[in-house]
Amino acid sequence: MDFKKNLLLSGKWILICALIGFLSGSASAFFLIALEWAARLRDQNLWLLWLLPVGGLLIGLLYHYYGKDVAKGNNLLLEEYEKPQKVIPLKMAPFVLLGTIITHLFGGSAGREGTAVQMGGAIADQFSRIFHLDANDRKTLIILGISAGFASVFGTPLAGAIFALEVIFCNKFSLKSAILSFVVAYFAYFTVELWPVHHTHYHIPVVAEFNLENFLWIIPAAILFGFAAMLFSRSTHFWGSLFSKTISYPPLRPYVGGIIFALVVYYFGATKFMGLGVPSIVEAFNTPSENYDFILKILFTGFTLGAGFKGGEVTPLFFVGATLGSALSNYIPLPMALLAGMGFVAVFSGATHTPVACTVMGIELFGIESAVFIAISCFIAYISSGSVGIYHAQTVKGVKHRLYEKFRRNKLDDF
Repeated sequence: MDFKKNLLLSGKWILICALIGFLSGSASAFFLIALEWAARLRDQNLWLLWLLPVGGLLIGLLYHYYGKDVAKGNNLLLEEYEKPQKVIPLKMAPFVLLGTIITHLFGGSAGREGTAVQMGGAIADQFSRIFHLDANDRKTLIILGISAGFASVFGTPLAGAIFALEVIFCNKFSLKSAILSFVVAYFAYFTVELWPVHHTHYHIPVVAEFNLENFLWIIPAAILFGFAAMLFSRSTHFWGSLFSKTISYPPLRPYVGGIIFALVVYYFGATKFMGLGVPSIVEAFNTPSENYDFILKILFTGFTLGAGFKGGEVTPLFFVGATLGSALSNYIPLPMALLAGMGFVAVFSGATHTPVACTVMGIELFGIESAVFIAISCFIAYISSGSVGIYHAQTVKGVKHRLYEKFRRNKLDDF
């Protein structure tokens, strides 16, 4: 009897994973196609940049009058995981999809993972009603939504599954959630494979020998990656706080921000910092980046998201890390592509407090040959990036939390 009950229960969850994976994967595939269309149209018609304020106003009005309950984005998913209260409204998916396409079409600097994760989370949570699931099972659904969204938008199912678990590491998750996270990640990944969608491929042609000298060079590079992650996180929070304090009517924040952004990009010729910046990321693996590229991307992305435009932070984090690593190749005797790859995932690790997922992502993207360099970079960047990440609702726990708590207490004891 127990065997039959467990078999039916397992079948139910496999069905849920398949449905979430298919729906989230399809949503991500449509999103990636739409994003490519928006980027191509923008690059062919740079005058669209001047419509960024109008696009920002539309996004602001949409969320202010119809989407206040989903405006928190990824943070809402984390909050609902920690304290389940009510099912995430399905409208989160189309709202963030539309908002992100508008942001990219008119030249805002933003990413895409936040959109895919929010769509995945909103879609997944609807099954709590369909299958009459309790609060604990709702937590599992949120993990599955995050996993499916991340895995499908980047084409990295292992990293997506681990990211969904690690990003909520501040809470306990069950073995069931861990297993199902991998199952749904592959369902979503293979769903995208059915669509005419192609993920960007990166290549590290030469990996240095891992010896003491090269290990010692990894350390300062990884610390700088961690500092860049810290600067990115604090920049986004700073601009968001500044806009909230200075402009009381929310829809006007992206409108004003769009005007400022368009003027700065136009007069300084900074079009390379619009949108995802994937061409600059690819170029960073082949040609040394300018020393200031990573700083400008931090400023443009923090300003865009802080003003209220929609999108994610992860691809801009890839941009920051890859260009910083590429620029460091002028000073650190490691292969340029290897440094770019290390920075690509290490800055992401520091900003999201997810070193394991980022290590796995690096291996999936760049190959097992660079695994040691990537792993060390991710963990050092994670430790050196501070206690503030890109997600307000994420709580730092574990070794990093204890280190910073000890530092804080010792610092207070000095006074």
